[in-house]
Amino acid sequence: MSRSIDPDVIALAGRVFDLARGGHAAELAAYVDAGVPADLTNDKGDTLLILAAYHAHAATVAVLLERGADHGRVNDRGQTALGAAVFRQDEVAVRALLDAGADPDLGGQSARLTAQFFDLPAMTALLDGGGS
Repeated sequence: MSRSIDPDVIALAGRVFDLARGGHAAELAAYVDAGVPADLTNDKGDTLLILAAYHAHAATVAVLLERGADHGRVNDRGQTALGAAVFRQDEVAVRALLDAGADPDLGGQSARLTAQFFDLPAMTALLDGGGS
């Protein structure tokens, strides 16, 4: 027995993912506060938090973390929100994720490996507990 997903639900999910990508923190917070899961995940395993971090929206990362988004989720490519923030060299998002307890060594493409691969010494220093 196959159940189809209501097209309105699919449209809402698409809108919420777009809000995360676009950095619309307040509007995204309102959706999460109204019941959209903070850990909503797309077909590639990307959470709202991963998308916000990848698109360098530190305020959106903070809003999602405040609402219980799981910083330890790993997408289908082995990436985490912390790894995405490191890749984008978003110091504010990296600090927020680390303060929330994100693990720099989690995932097949961990934040630490990302910093090393792309030769990002400032990000490596942040991950090691240093930085400015």
